[in-house]
Order: sequence, then C-alpha cells, then structure tokens
Amino acid sequence: MTEILQSIPRSALPFDLPVRALKPFTYGVMHLIVAIGVAYALTQNWKAALAIGLIEPAVQTIAYTVHERAWNR
Repeated sequence: MTEILQSIPRSALPFDLPVRALKPFTYGVMHLIVAIGVAYALTQNWKAALAIGLIEPAVQTIAYTVHERAWNR
C-alpha cells in the first residue's frame, strides 16, 4: 500500500499534502463504507444504513477520545 501511495504524482493530489497524510483520509473512507455496508446488511434499508453509517464514525471518534483520556489517567 505504501508503494502505491508513494507512486502517486504530487500533481495528482487535490492539494499539497504529504502522501502519508492520505492514510487517515483513506481509512476514514473505508470506515464509512464498512459501517454503511454492515448497517445495510442488518437492516436491508439504505436510508437507515446511510444514517447509521454516517453517525457511527462520529460517535466512535468521541468514544475514542474519552477512552484515550481515561487510559492516560
């Protein structure tokens, strides 16, 4: 994967970012796709799947922050 990201010409990027900065972005996109896919598999409803898939990562981000703060204590 690293080789693929490093092979992307800088002019192909929409803005001037180091290639390794793409990793969190691509992970976020993957997380959305997985969350929506799982929600759809469980509900068989695209509207519910999209709602769940968009809300879950936001809640997960907050939960991660709380977890990190608790862990550091």
